[in-house]
This record gives sequence, C-alpha cells and structure tokens, in this order.
Amino acid sequence: MRNKTQKSAIDFTLVGIFSQSQHPALLCVVIFVVFLMALSGNIFLIFLIYSDAHLHTPMYFFISQLSFMDMMYISVTVPKMLMDQITGVNKISVPECGIQMFLYVTLAGSEFFLLASMAYDRYMAICHPLHYPVLMNHKVCLFLASGCWFLGSVDGFLFTPITMTFPFCRSREIHHFFCEVPAILKLSCSDTSLYEIFMYLCCVLMLLVPVTIISGSYYFILLTIHRMNSAEGRKKAFATCSSHMTVVLLFYGAAIYTYMLPNSYHTSEKDMMVSVFYTILTPVLNPLIYSLRNKDVIGALKKMLNVGIVFQ
Repeated sequence: MRNKTQKSAIDFTLVGIFSQSQHPALLCVVIFVVFLMALSGNIFLIFLIYSDAHLHTPMYFFISQLSFMDMMYISVTVPKMLMDQITGVNKISVPECGIQMFLYVTLAGSEFFLLASMAYDRYMAICHPLHYPVLMNHKVCLFLASGCWFLGSVDGFLFTPITMTFPFCRSREIHHFFCEVPAILKLSCSDTSLYEIFMYLCCVLMLLVPVTIISGSYYFILLTIHRMNSAEGRKKAFATCSSHMTVVLLFYGAAIYTYMLPNSYHTSEKDMMVSVFYTILTPVLNPLIYSLRNKDVIGALKKMLNVGIVFQ
C-alpha cells in the first residue's frame, strides 16, 4: 500500500478537456467518432494509394506518409484520453508521460519537414516536368521521407529528456489532455526561462527551414502557373497546390501559436483548444482535403467500387 501511495504521489494528473465540458459523456462520444473517422479515412487513403498503380507517384507517396503520420499522431493522445474518461482514472506515470511526449514531438517535427518535401515535390513536378521522373525517383522519395523521420526524432530526443529532468515540486496536475512540453514546464519549480528561449530558437529553426522551402517552392510554382497557356493545366496545378497549402496553413498556424507566441497570449483553455484542433481535427481533415479535391483519388475510388460491383 505504501509503494502504491508513493507511486501515485509522483504520477501526473491529466486534467483534460472533459473537466471543462458541461456534457463530458457527449464530448467523449464525439471525440471517439472523430478518432474512428481519422483512422478509417487515413487507412483507406493509404490502401487506395498502394492498390492503384496510377497513384504510384512521388506526390501520393508523400500523401501516404502524411496519412501514416496522422494515424500515429492521433493515436498517441486520444486513446489514453478516452480511457481516462471511461475508467475515471486520469493518472499518467512519468515514463508514460515521457514516451507520449517523445512520440508527439517526433511526429510533429517529422510532419513539418514532410510538408516541406511535398512542396518541393510539387515544385519539381510543375516547374521541371521533363526532368521530374529522374529528379524525383523512388530512391530520392525514400531519402526525403527518411530524412523527415530522422529530423523529427532529433527533435524528440532533444526536448523530451531535458523537459522531463526538471524538478516538479508544484502541483502535478497537467492542465492539458496529454503531456505537451509547454504544459509540463508550467509545473516545474525551477527557472525554465533559459530552456524556453532555447526551445523557442529551435522551434524557429524547425519552422523557418520548412517555411522557406514551402514559400520558395510556391513562389516559382505560381510564376509557372501564370505562364501556362492551358487553362486546364492551370486549373489542375492550382487545385493540387491549394490542397497542400490548406494543410500547411492549418498545421503551421497551430504550431506557431503553441510554441512561438509569448506566454501572455496563452491560457490553459486556449492551449487545449488549439491542441484539439491540430491533434484531433487535422488528422480527420487531411484525408478529406486530399481526396475530395483530387480527381485522381476520386477516379481510383470509382474504379475500386466498379471492380467490387463486377465481382458481386
């Protein structure tokens, strides 16, 4: 009993979003439905891309990587949050908190660079169409995807150990639904200002490099689209790029708010709402953005449905 009491004393308590809601049971059901939609949507998009030979191109390879990241992204936080609400136990141990933080930071960092790789791919496809098959071959795509995962893991290995080694002598209640770095730092009784400056500079670098690549790519893409003689070609290029830019704005906007705005702009409630948006809603929106606005994906879906009808 004493060991159990000591263990519960050092565990963190996740306050979560359900404590802020007047109808926690309804909110739990809604989040569960959204979670299932995100998983099923991304799994189906990955299956569709790998089952249709017409979608075996660099663009759809990167979209499948994005869907895989989104599946992991939402799975890191939501199942734990739902189980806590169902069981009524909202404790998380220090090792579990560290693992959740590491996975979350790694996936977020990987997605930053993946979105930049996707912008670079569109630049090569639209601005250098004749050299595109050579410059963006399968080996190059694998190299870029591996680089995204590696840089994201560097982010995780950098922030997680430092954050978790701070002494926590205040309340161990995390006013969040998962172990996010800023929420954990608020519990420390030591001076974290130097680390927060370091984290801010790292986040600026992590965002500046992808944003520069994305901005540069789309600058040249827009110039090329403007020079196109074919109205159909302009329309197709713009539709593809607008889908990607929608995802970029959603994801980067939320990340800039969370990690780069001063503390005076933050409250626990605002931070949780923003995290709900890009942790839970973005993985649902991404497959919809890339499927509903994409003629190739819709064509592959129709072909799959037609094959199913023929076999029946």
